[in-house]
Amino acid sequence: MGIILHKEPQLESPVLIASWPGIGNIGLVAVDTLRAMVGAEELGEIEPWDFFYPKKLVIEAGELKDLEFPGSKFYYKKTGTRDLIFFLGEEQPAGGGGPYAEGTKAYQIAGFVADVALKFGCRRIYTSGAAVAPVHHTARPRVWAVPNSALLIEEIRGYQNTVLMSDIEGRGGRGNITGLNGLLLGVAKKRGMEAICVMGEIPAYLQGFPLPYPKASRSVLEVLTSALGIRIETQGIEALVERSETEIERLYERLPSEIREQLDRLKHVPQARPAEQEPITEEDKRRILDDIDKFFKKEPKED
Repeated sequence: MGIILHKEPQLESPVLIASWPGIGNIGLVAVDTLRAMVGAEELGEIEPWDFFYPKKLVIEAGELKDLEFPGSKFYYKKTGTRDLIFFLGEEQPAGGGGPYAEGTKAYQIAGFVADVALKFGCRRIYTSGAAVAPVHHTARPRVWAVPNSALLIEEIRGYQNTVLMSDIEGRGGRGNITGLNGLLLGVAKKRGMEAICVMGEIPAYLQGFPLPYPKASRSVLEVLTSALGIRIETQGIEALVERSETEIERLYERLPSEIREQLDRLKHVPQARPAEQEPITEEDKRRILDDIDKFFKKEPKED
């Protein structure tokens, strides 16, 4: 069990950017898009045997030939302005029966990612995921950020379209990041590395849908490329956003009019005002989400 490196390139003070599947796959889409756009090469992987069950059995001519496991891979790129290492996991090692990583296996995975970061001289790590928020899908998603050091706060406040999770009204200066995106921040802190988690907003009423939300991924990508001083072509993610918007609107139109009227009130939620001044209450939100869940459960399934 451990790390397999296929190459050992000479990198200069690289930044590591990591993500795993999560709500709307917001972070995963953003980080994988950046990896593809800069043309990063495969660097290595974490051996899967002790972390995951096989996702596929390969059988040929009646004989079991191989087991396929979820991938946990590293990539690298020397960009000329900033050397980068990417880590992309296809699955989180969920030991507690939930969808997100927890327990010893999760801590080991985070430790392996930090090991690779330190081996190549990284002093900073970015992770990325989703922030479930009382926003409407027609709004531009903001990026919520959490650093592992107070020294990074002023830098983050200079990021475009970004808010510190602790600054969001109604949260009492607190927050929670589930899974490895949060755990890696703590592991990095213990290893003496800076780390920032950037999370794209997804409307609360979309969090249960098995659909990506690339609109928020685009917001995360804008923050990452600006912070890293990197310019990339965005046509690919723009096309994903356009297709996603069409699909979401189609789902939205299927909702009963009374539910849509309630959700449309989210268009007028002032992002920087206290929660008690919002035109939609927490009780309203819970009722709407229950109504949406009941509606889609009784809807006939489509092929």
